[in-house]
Amino acid sequence: MRATTLDDLQTPSGAPAVVLPRDAWEPRADAHAERADALTAVWRAARDRGDKHAVEDFLFTYYPTRVSHLRRWHPGPGVVLVGAAEHAGRRWYRDVALPDGGTGAALDTAAFLADRGDTVRFVRGLVAATAGRPGTFGCFGLHEWAMVYRDRAAGRDQRHPLPLRLGHEGTDAVVESHRVGCSHFDAFRFFTPEARERNQLRPTRERQPAMEQPGCLHAGMDLYKWALKLGPAVPGDLLLDAFELARDIRYTDMAAAPYDVSSYGVAAVAIETPEGKAEYVRRQRGFAERGQVLRAWLVDVCDALLGAVPAA
Repeated sequence: MRATTLDDLQTPSGAPAVVLPRDAWEPRADAHAERADALTAVWRAARDRGDKHAVEDFLFTYYPTRVSHLRRWHPGPGVVLVGAAEHAGRRWYRDVALPDGGTGAALDTAAFLADRGDTVRFVRGLVAATAGRPGTFGCFGLHEWAMVYRDRAAGRDQRHPLPLRLGHEGTDAVVESHRVGCSHFDAFRFFTPEARERNQLRPTRERQPAMEQPGCLHAGMDLYKWALKLGPAVPGDLLLDAFELARDIRYTDMAAAPYDVSSYGVAAVAIETPEGKAEYVRRQRGFAERGQVLRAWLVDVCDALLGAVPAA
């Protein structure tokens, strides 16, 4: 690891790096780990019992990560942590020589960009584009229904080992009586073949930056994925805020799905009824508002990495 000075950490605008003594940053790191433990308590308890959790497993399989990664606090770019030997040994950190003769550790943005620059630019472009268009709030979570549509008729195994709240025929009838308009490719690609033809939109991976919109529950959950992909460049609070949003959305996603999740203490959002539709949209709008705050924050982090604005 190469040593550098505070002057080397200045951004193109000339803003100096923020220096945090250990008694300032260590309590933040401890609080971060405690918050991560609280947010993952239900999943960890199920794991320790050897049980599957049909709602929360998604957060650790589809978005593969470890609790230890969530517990690890990072300050983000442009911050020097004094006396942080545990950070100095981590990937993309470097030693910083301080004027008083001491040393600190900071994110090596040049090394990070050399390795992950394409990812930073992709995430910034996608997140900014999504944030810049209006949300759509009339899908009612039918993507989950489309993932099991006509499974029994086709002789396929069911996607989740959970009973269907309305049975197979009732589930198929809900899909057939609604307009399906899913804009998210990573949800659409799990549609059954019969359901794909019913989707009014044709999302593709290539069109993802042009189609994602802030009302989409999966686009909101994916903010956690983008925070993970930016790794140690993402401040700890942003990572856990994104995880918490993804967890909250996941519960609504499954509550509004065709599955009976009452065994997990989750009440159904019966989107086949007017009352259920209204509740779904109410939650959807709340998630969209939270997601827009996190999108702005992610764009700021990307811009700090790319040198467009002063670092934090």
